[in-house]
Amino acid sequence: MISLSTVWLWLDMLQRELLLFAAVWLAIGACEEWGIDALWAWLRATGRTRTAHLPQGWAARADWHARGARGGALRGVAAVFVPAWAEAPVVATMVEHCLAAWPHADLRLYVGCYRNDPETLAAVMRSAHDPRLRIVVHDRDGPTTKADCLNRLYAALLADEARSGARVRSVIVHDAADMVHPGALGLLDAALDHADFVALPVRPEPQPGSRWIAGHYCDEFAEYQAKTMVVRGWLGGGLPAAGVGCAIARPAIAAMAALGADAAGRGGPFAADSLTENYEFGLALAEIGCTSRFLLVRDEAGQLIATRKFFPARLDAALRQKTRWMHGIALQGWDRMGWRASLPDLWMRLRDRRGPMVAMVLAVVYALLVLTPILSLARSHGLVPVHRRDPAVTALLVFDGVAIAWRMALCALFTAREYGLAEGLRAIVRIPLRHAIAIVAARRAVTAYLATLNTGTVTWDHTAHCAVPAQAAIA
Repeated sequence: MISLSTVWLWLDMLQRELLLFAAVWLAIGACEEWGIDALWAWLRATGRTRTAHLPQGWAARADWHARGARGGALRGVAAVFVPAWAEAPVVATMVEHCLAAWPHADLRLYVGCYRNDPETLAAVMRSAHDPRLRIVVHDRDGPTTKADCLNRLYAALLADEARSGARVRSVIVHDAADMVHPGALGLLDAALDHADFVALPVRPEPQPGSRWIAGHYCDEFAEYQAKTMVVRGWLGGGLPAAGVGCAIARPAIAAMAALGADAAGRGGPFAADSLTENYEFGLALAEIGCTSRFLLVRDEAGQLIATRKFFPARLDAALRQKTRWMHGIALQGWDRMGWRASLPDLWMRLRDRRGPMVAMVLAVVYALLVLTPILSLARSHGLVPVHRRDPAVTALLVFDGVAIAWRMALCALFTAREYGLAEGLRAIVRIPLRHAIAIVAARRAVTAYLATLNTGTVTWDHTAHCAVPAQAAIA
């Protein structure tokens, strides 16, 4: 029988090993993050990261109207793809808002529904009076995958082009719960003169009823888009698409469709067997030589021209979404896209795929926060021997402490910059929640990934979207 003193000794040994593991990996992660910070600071100091602002009165100028800001003609037809499965509560609001915010005659809004989802189809039909709306019913029962639905919309676009004899200029991808910015369509259309793929930021909206679950998305996106995406774009590698607010030039999406077609010519531009087709699509464009651009622009009122989204407000929905992201990007992306890329892209792919490892390190850190006080109490009672800590480990812990404080400060800074001081302070308090969600999502993602290795198939792991508040839709 194992004695109690032996158990204490084992716990003591475990604590010291975990402390060394966490200290080393936290230091490695801090050094890598400081590389991004240093590049961003240099870009900002040299004026390369300044957010563009539309000049006062610019929206009223005749040349802006000609470029399509508020109902004028675009440089060509813009086809907006909206895949929809079980989106009856939100899709009608999105469609009505999109058609109103973008009154351009050259807009075509393709909404993909499934034949076994009559509720979503009925919701979309409320806007059927607008001739710019195209309702596409999938010939397969849903859910398949989001990429498969997008490919069905692309097939409908090809059929329309064959009937009319004219090709569209761009394809823009959105979700069924997105609130678009009125100036976004004209901005995307103009930017395609200089790039094959253009992406706008995503702006998670704070929700008074979910300051913590929905609010943690604000913290993540604020820093990632204002810093990491800017550095990523400057490095010149592929930009991962967020799946919303992304404009693709017609030749670029045609090239992707040719790559994705099978021997019989079937298929489409999006990887139908991927959980994160948008992420893969952005990187794959770079691999075939297409250029990408991430736009940070504010309107006359100082508001970011971005796609507003109401992310999950419940813990179970947030975990489901984060699990899918980690499964698709960190695990499935490793299998599907490998490591064939330029040096900057390799660095970014390593960052994209580090999620499970980061979650494991975080789990160890929080385990130490529980285990260390218990062992300290045991040492004070003579149950565990007192050890002299190695100076190198002490130095690592000090380094890690400084790095953690720096990360907390940056998190608060970027969130406060976009959402105000109150949200910036909440961002610090939300950090443990963000970590807990990441830890649980990583475990679920690994389990789901192992399951797909056995079955070889994936389905649309749909995230239930929050209903858009009426005042937000009007705004």
